[in-house]
Amino acid sequence: MTNEREKRDAQARRKAQEQFAKTKQRDSDALKDRDAQHAAEAAKTAKLRALRLAKEAADRAAAEQAAAEAAAKPAPARRSRAKAAPARAADSAGTD
Repeated sequence: MTNEREKRDAQARRKAQEQFAKTKQRDSDALKDRDAQHAAEAAKTAKLRALRLAKEAADRAAAEQAAAEAAAKPAPARRSRAKAAPARAADSAGTD
């Protein structure tokens, strides 16, 4: 009897160890998968951040250049009212 009991105990122990090993392997695989996903997400975030910073720098440079060009450009000459007055007088003379 003790021999049969030892066989059952050994078989139960072996089955429990196999189950534990499978669970441990499954957990290990899940952790590796999760770490790979986190790494991919971090790489994607870093790439998008670099692109955003580059765009902001380009926009800032373009705005500075446009401001410099606007400052260097002479203001348009203003028309004097004296030139516009005779044209109005001619229009009103013809309507009377």
